[in-house]
Amino acid sequence: MSPAAEAYWAGVPLGTGVSRVACDGAGLAALDKPEGILSHPNEPRDAGRSLVRARYDKAEECFEWAGAGGEAQRLWLINRLDSATSGLILAAADGALAREIRAQFRRRQVRKVYQALVFGVPRQPAETWRDSLSVRKAAGRIRTTAEGGSLPAECRMTLVRSASAPTRLSLISLEPRTGRSHQLRVQCAKRGLPIVGDQTYGDFAANRAFARRGGPKRLFLHSFRVAFEYEFGGRAHAFSAEAPLPADFEKFG
Repeated sequence: MSPAAEAYWAGVPLGTGVSRVACDGAGLAALDKPEGILSHPNEPRDAGRSLVRARYDKAEECFEWAGAGGEAQRLWLINRLDSATSGLILAAADGALAREIRAQFRRRQVRKVYQALVFGVPRQPAETWRDSLSVRKAAGRIRTTAEGGSLPAECRMTLVRSASAPTRLSLISLEPRTGRSHQLRVQCAKRGLPIVGDQTYGDFAANRAFARRGGPKRLFLHSFRVAFEYEFGGRAHAFSAEAPLPADFEKFG
C-alpha cells in the first residue's frame, strides 16, 4: 500500500470498536463492527454509534470529514448490516470502485458467510434452505415472514458444532445466496433454530432463560467471511476478508 493510501486509511475516523481487517491496492476495505454499531447514522444524533464518526451523505452513500490538513475526505459504504449484527462491512476509498462492488452484490457474485448461535440442533449437518418470503415495511420497521411470500430466498446451512444438554445450543454457518431483509433470522426460526437473542423472530422464553444463565443481551449473528473477484482500473483483483467471532460466541457456543 502506498504512503498516501496508508495515511488515508489511518485518518478514517472509525467508530467505537470498529477495526479495519483487510484492504487492497484499489482502495477496497473490510471493516469489522461490533454489535450495536450502525452501518451509517440515520440522524445527526446517531454519529456517536456509527461505523464511521462523520457526516453521512445518503444520496452519495458516503461518509465525509475533514482531513488533518483540512482537505475533504470521503469513504463510500458498499453494503450494510443491521445494528444488532456484528462483523464485516465493505467500504471503498473511491466512488467508482464502490459502485462496481455494489454491482457485484446485485449480481450475487459476492460470497458471504455468516455464523450464528441458535437454540436447538439442526436435523442434518448440512442443508440448503429454500423459502418464499414476504417483506413489508410499516412504521419505519421491516418485517419478514416465510408464509405467503413471493420473494425466493436460498441459504446453505452447515453445522459447525453443537453443545450437549441442557443448553442445546448450536453454532452454524450460513451462506445466503439471496439477500432478502432479515432472511437468515426468518429462515432459522422457521426450522426451529431461532437465533439466540433475536427479539423479533426468536424464542422469547429461551432468550430469557439464556439471560438468566448469564448470557449477554445481543443478537448472536455475525458476518464472518466475504470473498469475490472483481475488475477495476484495468486490472483483475481477488478480495477476501474474515472477522473473528466475538468472544461471546466462543464462551456460550
